[in-house]
Amino acid sequence: MNLILLFEEDFTAPGQVHLHDRRLTHIREVHRANPGDRLKVGLLNGAMGSGQLLSLSEHEAVMRVELDSAPPPPLPLTLILALPRPKMFKRTLAAAASMGVKDLWLINSYRVDKSYWGSPLLTDAGLREHLLLGLEQAGDTRLPEVHLRKRFKPFVEDELPDLCRDRRALLAHPYNAEPCPSASNESTVLAIGPEGGFIPYEVEKLIEAGLKPVHLGPRILRVETAVPALLSRLFAF
Repeated sequence: MNLILLFEEDFTAPGQVHLHDRRLTHIREVHRANPGDRLKVGLLNGAMGSGQLLSLSEHEAVMRVELDSAPPPPLPLTLILALPRPKMFKRTLAAAASMGVKDLWLINSYRVDKSYWGSPLLTDAGLREHLLLGLEQAGDTRLPEVHLRKRFKPFVEDELPDLCRDRRALLAHPYNAEPCPSASNESTVLAIGPEGGFIPYEVEKLIEAGLKPVHLGPRILRVETAVPALLSRLFAF
């Protein structure tokens, strides 16, 4: 937790917060902070700054906070991800949030098991939990927006062309593809398939929607590895 995220309900007075949950535990056991110490804080979807610890007990941390700086800039990216299996999805979600992804579309695919769509990870609370972990890791406050699309064809035909218009639009695909382009700050759409990849029909539909297949080389990566590898290649961090 490199940033202590604050929420509106934490404020008991202007510039003062009371913390009682896992953030309290982190302040006590990881930071090992004492009254008077200053810690990095940020208001969810708001500004960042520092908080001075006024008091600390087993049950409560009281801080005086000053929020006077902007969070890191978001990636100019729309990330389209075939829904991974839940265990992998947890790590991928946090990694995407930590790298600055703010626009995430989770889509269906032939190789996405139907049971994945019933995972509690896809509830608002489930998504929020792992996105917050990514923000805390990276020192960011802007919560990503997540879109769920359970039907592949309607999404690709009706929505994806508009997302791709006037943007660099790429499909991560290891076969019949060009090398992944180098880093830039260009507005980008990136689609990444499930374990086993998109089937040929899906690849064809994605290309028709405007995406260009690109690869990272001969190695086939897991989704949780491919996401940070591709983002590191495509953008100048």
